[in-house]
Amino acid sequence: MRFFALFLFISLISCGGDDPPPVDPTSPIVDPDIPVGSGNNDVLVWSEEFDYEGAPDKSLWTIEYGNGDWGWGNGEVQYYHSSNLHVSDGTLKITAKKEKRGNFDYTSGRMKTQGNYSFRYGKMEVKAKLPASQGTWPAIWLLGNTHSTLGWPFCGEIDVMEQRGNEKSYVLGTTHWNNGSSYSPASFSKDSEDIENLDSEWHIYTMDWTDKYIKISVDDDDYYRINLNDNLPFYSPFFIIVNVAMGGTLGGSIDPNFTMDVMEIDYIRVYQ
Repeated sequence: MRFFALFLFISLISCGGDDPPPVDPTSPIVDPDIPVGSGNNDVLVWSEEFDYEGAPDKSLWTIEYGNGDWGWGNGEVQYYHSSNLHVSDGTLKITAKKEKRGNFDYTSGRMKTQGNYSFRYGKMEVKAKLPASQGTWPAIWLLGNTHSTLGWPFCGEIDVMEQRGNEKSYVLGTTHWNNGSSYSPASFSKDSEDIENLDSEWHIYTMDWTDKYIKISVDDDDYYRINLNDNLPFYSPFFIIVNVAMGGTLGGSIDPNFTMDVMEIDYIRVYQ
């Protein structure tokens, strides 16, 4: 009887107290601070609400500078600078201006989440107002994380919203990729229907991306779809870019009376 009581006492000491339970090596590690998607693209997992004042949040965004290589590969004529990006009153303002900076006559802003955030498959929503001036080329888009190693177009590109410089009553969605092992760019693009007041009213631009397709819409009106397969590079994480270009292949000729215009973004949200 004494032996049993002593054994029970030792057992209680060894099993009780604050000792953690044994770890199951097969169970997944879940961070409670990171939202987990349902797989139906309906759970908010990341967002930028622009609910602060000043420069874009450095923990989310990297600001790009300069004119890149041949106008960022598109013959663009602006110089990107941090002074053209500002957050106030709950929105991001990307301001394109006619002003001298070095050898360039125009400035604007461009920023990306590369190195801070990327995702594979999901629904991305952006609430925005677009610039109205001829020659402005606003864009909300994504590049594959392999851009730094493989380059474009091998990394893939998804344009959730672009707008031509001389056609301000609609937008277009596009995907870009490389057709084969050698450099051979390919793309599929489609225009939306006419949309009123793109510059003066808020509209929601959405991309719905699964392993089967990419769909793009404006205000819940689906106007773009591409079916995916293993030959297309849309199966790895992509990062987000927002910018306003001037001129170039899609911006075209700039209004000679242009002085300044703005793309305003209320939020960017990703659901999975």
